[in-house]
Order: sequence, then structure tokens, then C-alpha cells
Amino acid sequence: MRNQMTCRIALLCAWIVLSSIMAEADHIVQITNEQGRTVYINTGDPTPASPPPAAMSSSPSPKEPDGLAHLLAKTGREFRVDPTLVDAVIKVESGYNPQAVSSKGAMGLMQLMPQTAARFGVENPFNPEQNVTGGVTYLRYLLDLFGGNIPLSLAAYNAGEHSVLRAGRIPAIPETVHYVRKVTSLYHLAREGKSATPAPREAPIVRTIDARGVIRFTNDGGF
Repeated sequence: MRNQMTCRIALLCAWIVLSSIMAEADHIVQITNEQGRTVYINTGDPTPASPPPAAMSSSPSPKEPDGLAHLLAKTGREFRVDPTLVDAVIKVESGYNPQAVSSKGAMGLMQLMPQTAARFGVENPFNPEQNVTGGVTYLRYLLDLFGGNIPLSLAAYNAGEHSVLRAGRIPAIPETVHYVRKVTSLYHLAREGKSATPAPREAPIVRTIDARGVIRFTNDGGF
């Protein structure tokens, strides 16, 4: 009798562990990177926002590698996003490491979450061209959503557009505040270095609600 009871308890414990493993597996996505290696990403994190700068296995130079300048210029022209802004985002997000994966599962140069990659048609986030195209498309979407306001768009890139829409400003999230300051600092320094004329000050943002109750952000600046 005692042996039967022990056996039943052991089977019950094994079933609980197996169920837990299967539940976790529902959130695992298998992706093959540029080097042909299989990477498993847990997409169960409910937060849609972009994560903090990637936890990288190596320490690549923050300078733009040869060959990517043309990609940034081409993609920037296509989507009307300043390549200098894209450069600043990549430096802060991944340090120009195309294989970077963050602790939350963001991938590649512009640290796209699996949901964001799928949203903008990126099949291989470790492919630099696909990653940059997806990231710049997302930036263009955010710039349009927030009336060309760069700080708000960057805050949305980091914390998610819904967080910014709810706050009506840059959310009071230390990580997001730091992220916006770092990217805009790199961006303005680069612009000033390329031109003797200081970058114009950004127009103040105006928050309006239309007849349908839709919140809109507009200003006179932007791309």
C-alpha cells in the first residue's frame, strides 16, 4: 500500500513538472541567425516596449562598420528618416553588433522584439538589411504618430507607443528618460559635426483630440 502511494505521488510530481515545461515552451521562438546558429527566444514577456541596450557577448566598436553607411543612407532616404538619427539609435541599442540579443529577446542592430519584427515584415532580424529596414519603418511610423517629435518617438521606440500616448509625454521611466537623452545627445552632436549651422530647435508638441476622440500629437518640425 505504501509503495503504491509513493508511486502515485512521484507520478503526480512528474506531471506537474512536465506541464510547467510545456507551458514555458509555448513562448519559445526558434530563429536561425546569419551564422547559421539556432537561437531560442522567449516571447512570453507581455511588455511590447523595446528593451534596454542589448546584453552582448562581445564588445563591438560603437563606430559605424564599413558597408552599413550606404544601407543607412539608402533606408533613410526611402523612409524619410535622418540616417544620423538611425545611427544614434543603433549605437545605443546594440553598439553595431548585428548578432546582439537582449535579456528580453530583442534582436539585431536595432534591437527588434519578435512582435515588432513580425509587425514590420522582418523574417530574419539578424540580417542587417532586414533589421535596419524594419527598425527604420518603425521609426517612421512613430515620427508620423507623434507629429515628427523626435524625443517622443524615441521614447515610444523604447517604451512602446501606448505608454507615451497614455502619458502624453515621455513616460517617467528612468530607463526611457536615459535612453532618450543618450540617443538625442549622440544625434545632435553628429548633426553639429556635419554642419556649421546648429540644428534648429524642435517646435513644441501640441496634443489635440479630434471629434472621434482620437488623440493626436503635432508640431511644426520633424522629417
